[in-house]
Amino acid sequence: MTPTRAIDPYDWTGILHLIRQEFAAMEGRIDPPSSMLTLTAEVIAAQARTGEVWVIGAPPVACMVLTIRPQALYLGKLAVAGTHRRKGLARVLMETAAARARALGLPVLELQTRVELVENHAAFRAMGFAEVGRSSHPGHDRVTTLTFQRAV
Repeated sequence: MTPTRAIDPYDWTGILHLIRQEFAAMEGRIDPPSSMLTLTAEVIAAQARTGEVWVIGAPPVACMVLTIRPQALYLGKLAVAGTHRRKGLARVLMETAAARARALGLPVLELQTRVELVENHAAFRAMGFAEVGRSSHPGHDRVTTLTFQRAV
């Protein structure tokens, strides 16, 4: 399956549904709760206009959001439907993100994941990412987020 860039008009609600469905397992595991809880179709559409939103399938079975930062292409809201896991879709999206970073002249991909989601840490390391930082959400006195980067 080939990723396509989602642009207006698009079924932004379909992407929102995928993200909510696949991030639901985090509920009760991470603190503070995921920003996904405040995500809307309108926010995703705006992200597509100011950054990039990529999907696989129609309706979408995998997605990611890309945001241009000064020295990195930030990858967020990576989601793959449970019915389509273990088929390499996350890796395909990562390679698409790497190609976009190169095209934009950015040297690295960057992403963040919650400290509790150790399975995500392992998956990102398997895709060539290395941990480069740790941070805390406002109001927390412990590490809540790990930052990973991968050269492109």
